[in-house]
Amino acid sequence: MATKSIDAEWKKGSAELLILSLLEGIPRHGYEISKLIEHRSEGGIRFHAASLYPLLYRLEKRGWIQGRWVEKSGQRRRRYYQLTATGVKVLAAQREGWQAFVAAIGRITGVENA
Repeated sequence: MATKSIDAEWKKGSAELLILSLLEGIPRHGYEISKLIEHRSEGGIRFHAASLYPLLYRLEKRGWIQGRWVEKSGQRRRRYYQLTATGVKVLAAQREGWQAFVAAIGRITGVENA
């Protein structure tokens, strides 16, 4: 039971970094973001709509991402998100902070490439 709460806290602490990273260079819609996170983490991290979309709305409200509705023939309307100039700066700062954090954890635990 304790493992689940720890995993949830790690996920919560890294969610913004994960989403901003996936939006770097290419606009994506929420479902695609969710599936990429699940695929690239080999199933280790999953975001459900109930947690992903409120996070996307918060990032948009902060001005880190911008969303726009896109309609394609034969498909339902989707909201595509992309990084803003502010989001690019935030992503760079978060990556730097994450690298420092992982290095510190590695030094403490003796785990290389933590």
